[in-house]
Amino acid sequence: MRVPYNRPAVTGREIDFIREALETRHLSGDGPFSKRCEAWLEARIGGTARLTHSCTAALEMAAILADVGPGDEVIMPSFTFVSTANAFVLRGATPVFIDIRPDTLNIDPALIEAAITPRTKVIVAVHYAGVCAEMDAIQNIADRHGLMIIEDAAQALLSSYFDRPAGSLSTISCFSFHETKNLVSGEGGAILINDPKLVERADIIREKGTNRTAFRKRTVDKYTWVDIGSSYLPAEIIAAHLWAQFEAGDDTTTMRMNIWNRYHQGFQSAELKECVVRPTVPQHCSHNGHIYYLLLKSKIARDGLIVSLAEDGILAPFHYIPLHSAPAGLRYGRTSGELVHTDATSDRLIRLPLFRDLGDDQEIVIDRVLSHIGSA
Repeated sequence: MRVPYNRPAVTGREIDFIREALETRHLSGDGPFSKRCEAWLEARIGGTARLTHSCTAALEMAAILADVGPGDEVIMPSFTFVSTANAFVLRGATPVFIDIRPDTLNIDPALIEAAITPRTKVIVAVHYAGVCAEMDAIQNIADRHGLMIIEDAAQALLSSYFDRPAGSLSTISCFSFHETKNLVSGEGGAILINDPKLVERADIIREKGTNRTAFRKRTVDKYTWVDIGSSYLPAEIIAAHLWAQFEAGDDTTTMRMNIWNRYHQGFQSAELKECVVRPTVPQHCSHNGHIYYLLLKSKIARDGLIVSLAEDGILAPFHYIPLHSAPAGLRYGRTSGELVHTDATSDRLIRLPLFRDLGDDQEIVIDRVLSHIGSA
């Protein structure tokens, strides 16, 4: 492909920090670079941060911390990555899929209460494309029904909602540093805990169910197995790479937002001609330029554009197959109400190349899209 969909950002300091990590001879988790990254997250978002080896791992920790188990139900959008549901299915719970809003493509708060049953325990709010879900409305519902909210903020690092950072808007939030995200470590993630009462157990779960963290802090004289858990820490080399990304985080976000804004301007006329629908970002949301997508008129039009762009050497994929219609979703979950917007979005959405050093290739992408949809 002449223009890939994604090219992981490299800031120039990754190798230096990885070499520094090697020289310290601390290669397992929770070394100096891990602590720097966690402090950065806490300074930018709040709460207590712990690095994990993936956002999937962070979500699995969140499910354990929420005490989700067999018979419990967890409300979430169907338009999300499989890890959002899998984390709770692994605990024996049932994902309850509801529809998204047609504007932001986030979970629709107006549909949540109809999905609540005596078995409901958690609401998962996914911030699609770095645009925060309507968290105040979701919080009001959660408060009325005594439910926990977990943010799947995999795509939303450095986004905000009414000037409050994504990740600070719920009891627990989860982030991704996969190479497709804005700030990356190859694979990687973080869990951020906004309830201090959960931190000690989170450390135990993250350390294979042992109180090893307390032992390192010298609050116990030996460590042992005390709870369920797994090995959720990333290696220090991963954290060293991530620290280089965090140092350049604001610059990377600015560059991505410039690209996002150029796309948005470039397709304004096509939207006015009703050839496409551009993303909607509410005024009270500040996003991070994670994804630029277009909604075509139909699945046929979308699929045709993907093929045409590929012939031009441009990789522009669609996004999720809805979880409610996936084989495992049919087996392990259930739906509440019709998911009209979820299905329509899955059929019509195309994601355009967006990465830090896209450069002049962006104009080629805009030109070719406009040409293929007949709006040049």
